[in-house]
Amino acid sequence: MGFPSFSALRGKRGEDVSVSKKGSEDGVAVENNAGISGSESDDFAAIDPNSGVKRGLKTRHLSMMALAGIIGPGLLIGSGRALANGGPAALLIGFGVIGIIAFSIMQSLGELTTLYPTGGAFTGLSDRFVDKAFGVAVGWNYFIIWFCVLANEYNVISSIMVDWTDAIPIWGWFLIFWFSFTAFQMLGVETFGEAEFWLALFKLVGLIAFFFFSLIYASGGVIGAEAIGFSYWRDPGAFTDGFRGVASVFVFCSTFYAGVESVAVAATETKNPRRAVPLAIRQVFIRIVVVYMGSAFFFGLVCPANSPDLTSATQRALRSPMTIAIANAGWEGGKHLINAFILVTCLSAVNSSIFIGSRTILFMAQTQKAPRFLGWTNKRGVPVPAIIFTNLFGALSMMNVSTGAQDAYSYIVNLSGVSTFLVWAAISWTHIRFRKAWAAQGHSDSELPFKSMLYPYNAWFGLGTNIFLALIQGWATFAPFDAVDFVDAYILLPLFGIIYVVYKFWNKTKTVNIHTVDLQEGRRKDLDDGRRPLADGEEIDSTLPWYKKLWKSL
Repeated sequence: MGFPSFSALRGKRGEDVSVSKKGSEDGVAVENNAGISGSESDDFAAIDPNSGVKRGLKTRHLSMMALAGIIGPGLLIGSGRALANGGPAALLIGFGVIGIIAFSIMQSLGELTTLYPTGGAFTGLSDRFVDKAFGVAVGWNYFIIWFCVLANEYNVISSIMVDWTDAIPIWGWFLIFWFSFTAFQMLGVETFGEAEFWLALFKLVGLIAFFFFSLIYASGGVIGAEAIGFSYWRDPGAFTDGFRGVASVFVFCSTFYAGVESVAVAATETKNPRRAVPLAIRQVFIRIVVVYMGSAFFFGLVCPANSPDLTSATQRALRSPMTIAIANAGWEGGKHLINAFILVTCLSAVNSSIFIGSRTILFMAQTQKAPRFLGWTNKRGVPVPAIIFTNLFGALSMMNVSTGAQDAYSYIVNLSGVSTFLVWAAISWTHIRFRKAWAAQGHSDSELPFKSMLYPYNAWFGLGTNIFLALIQGWATFAPFDAVDFVDAYILLPLFGIIYVVYKFWNKTKTVNIHTVDLQEGRRKDLDDGRRPLADGEEIDSTLPWYKKLWKSL
């Protein structure tokens, strides 16, 4: 059942790895202050010797990815559907609850990824600390999340263009964007990181500008528009469908939060993961409070939950709460400004989705969990087959042609939402297993470069809440029972179990022994440490001018 070994495709890069390992056995290995052993050349190589990807992402790239990298149509448009289903209070509750869970997951992931910035991130660590069959199920579910998110983003970006002009059919716009994004991804990780940095910064500025507009509009500061205050919390009301509405909001919110864990996937291609990953993990808290909770509050403040434009399936184009709020304030033409903003966020979000999805399938192929041809990278560290394969799933967005943009969006969101809960639960369980192995082999948590807050409580909390939400997220499909929506909401639950059981029995995998698992493999130094070793705690030259310190901190 396992796919053929990737080693035959790796050529010289694979030989270099074996030489490095042999050098370590002969006593060439070095050891840093943290007790990390391994080949010096492996630690400081620009191309990762195990996966073939380039270590080109800077600390500021990863930080901005953590803050705003995946903000896109999920948040700006999908939140409209969630608002209509649950109401403003349900939206706030959904973002808050999922935000707490996401923070818990990121604490677990920060501890694991800072110590092991290896290819495959948590999918590879699931192999290592739980069972390879478990890692296969986690990996494919994570890939499902990203091809669903990618399809949604193509759905939105094509719909916006059709809303502006029908000179080109929607499938035509899809093909134009598909080839453009494929070509951009081929430029390499450094170009991707730089583009993401500036696009993410633009998204943050645009979102905060809308927050200020919402305050002015709600307080009566817009000329010709009445002060609305919290009137939409009274009519149509804070909740539109009770607990059913709140449960349905959880699915949407989990999809909006999907991507907070992407810093782990990008860690292998980061120059200095021991500095960049902890910083990015800490910035997730800012993302949760400012971006998600801020959006939930202001969208519910200025957009009525019963607006027909939020759920209309008759129009091809999607409508955002931002668009509706600006139109209600008296600027009908403002929808084009918002659509332009959403278009820019889509450029970033599509790029991020292709990046995360392609790296996930790349690392799976290199560990015999996916077809081996997907594990090849060129000499610049670009995983060409994995990028093309991942981007092909964007064609799911063409459901739009027959169902309409809103229905297509809803179907794909429901499909991916439960996968997010399953993957997050798997991260928590992998963290628990790692800590058990760490303690069983005589290590203490003081040796960890990044320590998860409130362990073990946060890890068990993440595991329990994600399993619970995976089970109840389809609550709204029960009464009245809707067979199509029920299958859409729950089909991936048994799929996870089927992948795990079939792979385990076919390949006769065994649960990893925590007393014998290798806890040193996969640890490495930061790339910049090879250029100028830093003293303990030193990160930025104190003699630099303040503006250079600020730039380096980014």
